[in-house]
Amino acid sequence: MTTMTETHNATTTSPSSPEAAQPARPRYKVTGLRVLRSEWAKLWTLRSTWITLALGLVFLIAFGVIAAAQYGSGSGLDDGGPGGDLSNADALGLSLFGISLAQMAFGILGVMVTAGEYSTGMIRSTLAAVPRRLPVLWSKSAVFGLVTFAVGTIGALVAFLIGNELVSGTAAELSLSDSGVVRSLLGAGVYLGLIAVIGTALGALFRSVAGGISVLVGTLMLVPNLTSLLPNSWEDDVNKYLPTNAGESLYSLTHDAASLSPTAGLLVLLGWSALALAGAAYRLVRKDA
Repeated sequence: MTTMTETHNATTTSPSSPEAAQPARPRYKVTGLRVLRSEWAKLWTLRSTWITLALGLVFLIAFGVIAAAQYGSGSGLDDGGPGGDLSNADALGLSLFGISLAQMAFGILGVMVTAGEYSTGMIRSTLAAVPRRLPVLWSKSAVFGLVTFAVGTIGALVAFLIGNELVSGTAAELSLSDSGVVRSLLGAGVYLGLIAVIGTALGALFRSVAGGISVLVGTLMLVPNLTSLLPNSWEDDVNKYLPTNAGESLYSLTHDAASLSPTAGLLVLLGWSALALAGAAYRLVRKDA
């Protein structure tokens, strides 16, 4: 009897048993760096990321080159046509002619980055992996904002180099060494990056692609036109604090009394970004996915 018991114990504790042979699973701690890496990987696995970033880059470069080519050829500058608005332009302003369309592409992609996860239900898996929730919002905003800043700055630089060559020998010609040119090109990238952050925050706030895009388009395109209904004494004071006009001060070479300085414009745009992120953070913490 004793021999049988010893044999049974030896069998149950044998290293060859499945329970003893199975290694313990490593336990991974959720850190900010790991959340950032996760959001980086998710961003580049989406086909819409490649398509929309490329579209925004094409808008930024192509329209700037077209505007510079039109100025360089002299077509439409004196006949009251569309090119008449370019008669007093410089190479930088011509090269950034497509920034208004590029901002829409990057902003819409920002909405899709967050709202798209709610539409597919993938946000539940994301929040299960990161129970504290807010690091997900910060990481999405930081990753996509920095990517857009890099793409926007490169696009602005390429558009300027090509556009400046097209207007070589005219009054619009500039150089990278001219005062304010490098600051304006970097400012264009910063503006597009912050618009992307606002789009990301709106997507998390409304949790709907259609809703986030509607608010984004309304804020960037419709609200500036509606301010024309305000009394003249209010219009200029309100206009310069809108996101688009505050952002324009970042990439403009010249400023007047109706516009903000580059520093003030940056602070105002940061304020709009912080407001959108605060709303998104509040809903993310208070409401279930």
